[in-house]
Amino acid sequence: MYDICSMLTKKQKNLLLYINKKIRSTGVSPSYEEMKNSLNLKSKSGIHRLISALEERGFIRRLAHKARALEVLKLPETASANDIYNSFTPSVIKGGLDNDVSNNNIVEIPVLGKIAAGTPIEAIQNQVSKVFLPEELSKNGEHFGLKVSGDSMIEAGINDGDTIIVKKTNTANNGQIVVALIDDQEAMLKRIRKKGKIVALESANKKFETKIFGPDRVKVQGILVSLYRNFQ
Repeated sequence: MYDICSMLTKKQKNLLLYINKKIRSTGVSPSYEEMKNSLNLKSKSGIHRLISALEERGFIRRLAHKARALEVLKLPETASANDIYNSFTPSVIKGGLDNDVSNNNIVEIPVLGKIAAGTPIEAIQNQVSKVFLPEELSKNGEHFGLKVSGDSMIEAGINDGDTIIVKKTNTANNGQIVVALIDDQEAMLKRIRKKGKIVALESANKKFETKIFGPDRVKVQGILVSLYRNFQ
């Protein structure tokens, strides 16, 4: 028997998936204007009604004292894996590992080794090579590169052998893909979720289980912003 409170209309579901996608990819809730445009509605009043309906049914929560702040609490059971995981589309710099670069505005950053997109491996510290960082990223904080090993993030567009570009930070929003250091010993690439004192590290591959840790065991080393992929 279905619970009528958990059932969504097509517009409610589409809006919920759009909000979830936006938060996962940018870490910020979409504006009402963006939500209106995503559903091709003529006014924002329709969005207000849809948001209220989603909140009443327990799918989202408005965060107090923050403008535009929404948190997705759950997704509809009818959402497909593509609905859930295709929310992160990395900017792929094709052939970006070639060293023949003439643009003086591009700087080099170190590749510190391999990061497991699957089973954790030893924490990375040693530089093994360098990659070029486009100007638009170099103006926005300090970055480093890591080589991806494993396939647990393939449904987020991150493949085995890719070189990811990570912005250094020790904080991350729910839903962002991070380099997480576990017990100061093991590093992994996962999507982070925090609820109370629990930290969940999610894969983007249904074959891998979500890993649950206490807050003192996980340290964020950086957030994923881009990746390099050679097509050869």
